[in-house]
Amino acid sequence: MNDDRKDLVVWQATYSIGIGLIDAQHKTLIDLTNKLFRGCLDGKDEARSTFAKTVRELVNYVNYHFGTEEKIMERIKYSSFKEHKEEHVEFIRQVLGQIEALKSGKLFVPLTFAYFLRDWILNHIAISDRKLGSCLLALKRSGELHTIALKIKKNEASDRVIIH
Repeated sequence: MNDDRKDLVVWQATYSIGIGLIDAQHKTLIDLTNKLFRGCLDGKDEARSTFAKTVRELVNYVNYHFGTEEKIMERIKYSSFKEHKEEHVEFIRQVLGQIEALKSGKLFVPLTFAYFLRDWILNHIAISDRKLGSCLLALKRSGELHTIALKIKKNEASDRVIIH
């Protein structure tokens, strides 16, 4: 694979929601999207192979990331928790549908899937995650939130995550 090719999306400061942990996770999601995109440029067989490998990594990481956000939302009793979580559930449903299409031999276009990922991630960050970030920053400014300590499972190991 030629690593000097352009990425589908490049992280920009405007994507930041102001919470370092979440921003770092969003950057990883963008990196995984770019990995899928670059694989698509290598031809049909390579795209399918890259998709199969990377989608497993993506699903695991998405679950970790969504778990992080959902634990934070639960901890602060976030008023839009139900709607935000439903967006996560719908995204997972769509991704699993694409995986099933690939496995069953249905028409599957990896490049279209890479564009779907880019668009969904950037829209979700710009709208839903920005609202969550604004809420967290407002709680910090008001003194109601100093730190949040969370235990989150990642790759079968438990990580202790602290948000300052």
